[in-house]
Amino acid sequence: MSMTVMRPAQGCCCHFNNAINNCFNLRYRRTLKTPSLAAEFPFVAVASPPTRLSLSLRRRPLTVASSSAATMSSSPSYDKELAAAKKAVSLASRLCQKVQKALLQSDVQSKSDKSPVTVADYGSQAVVSLVLQRELPADPFSLVAEEDSGDLRDDSAQDIRARITELVNDTLSTDESSSSTLSVEQVLKAIDCGVSEGGATGRHWVLDPIDGTKGFVRGDQYAIALGLLDGGKVVLVGSGTYMQPLEGGPAVEVHVTATENPEEASFFESYEAAHSLRGLTGSIAEKLGVKAPPVRIDSQAKYGALSRGDGAIYMRFPHKGYREKIWDHAAGCIVVTEAGGLVTDAAGKDLDFSKGRFLDLDTGIISTNAKLMPLLLKAVKESLKEGESCSSSM
Repeated sequence: MSMTVMRPAQGCCCHFNNAINNCFNLRYRRTLKTPSLAAEFPFVAVASPPTRLSLSLRRRPLTVASSSAATMSSSPSYDKELAAAKKAVSLASRLCQKVQKALLQSDVQSKSDKSPVTVADYGSQAVVSLVLQRELPADPFSLVAEEDSGDLRDDSAQDIRARITELVNDTLSTDESSSSTLSVEQVLKAIDCGVSEGGATGRHWVLDPIDGTKGFVRGDQYAIALGLLDGGKVVLVGSGTYMQPLEGGPAVEVHVTATENPEEASFFESYEAAHSLRGLTGSIAEKLGVKAPPVRIDSQAKYGALSRGDGAIYMRFPHKGYREKIWDHAAGCIVVTEAGGLVTDAAGKDLDFSKGRFLDLDTGIISTNAKLMPLLLKAVKESLKEGESCSSSM
């Protein structure tokens, strides 16, 4: 898997890779009041099977990737998929950086779920779709992605269509393997490649072209998250998580924190109050004895921060009736897992990405290291039970 983070003011970006074909570009403003979290920086990650995952910080675009030096003969190799994923996410991250610098209110549309989407969202999806198909021409192409071109085909969206097409062509022209100029229709068709339903058989790329669109519009955290499912599982071999500059450089392996004492732990939750039940996460933190206030950031940047030990716990408990989408967790999940962490639902079960576009899970998602997980699960169970008791007594 791969992830990229960017810092608007300085164009800083970080790319993550790990033993899965997952990629995500994410911009992450560090907000914890500790020396290690004092600076703001952009973050991008890509994860892919047998390759190396890396993460590093510089005042330049960065790249993170994870992979293994060797693969068991009985395991499939995903080297070419990782290389394609890294290129796709890296190019998409450059498009997003360019758009954010000149972001105008007119660039924002409304999604049916009320969250804004920018021309960067569509452009990012088009770039990733086009690059993957170009770099892997012999492979059947299946993409489970968040966007489609429906709104863009409306007569009123002519200017936005033109802007997206221009951005995509400008971005791809920086890659020496790109030769032809794409038409508006070709770009729209690339976006519409993301209609796959995924499932338990075959290979499926999973993409959130900009995870954290509100953060993107605000100038805060966002991620471009790309993962590869094979047989319903996010592909990995067990090679670790590394951080590396987006434009090349030595890879540095990262790990989740080894904290065992909950009182010394900090926890991440969604920046937007509507995305999680803060009363419940507060109750869980209190039962654990966590003393630090929650760190609230957008998107899968939370997974990236957790994977390198910037915090110890991540909790997500959406409001009743909300269904989690696989593109919101596939890339981040593997980055944390390969960094030595655990990601489960509220009952302690692994996330199941084989059911299509949505995750069927128990109540919420939690993540931490192996030593804290039993304590976290106990606190979650107690808090959920108390909540049910209160509801039944009303």
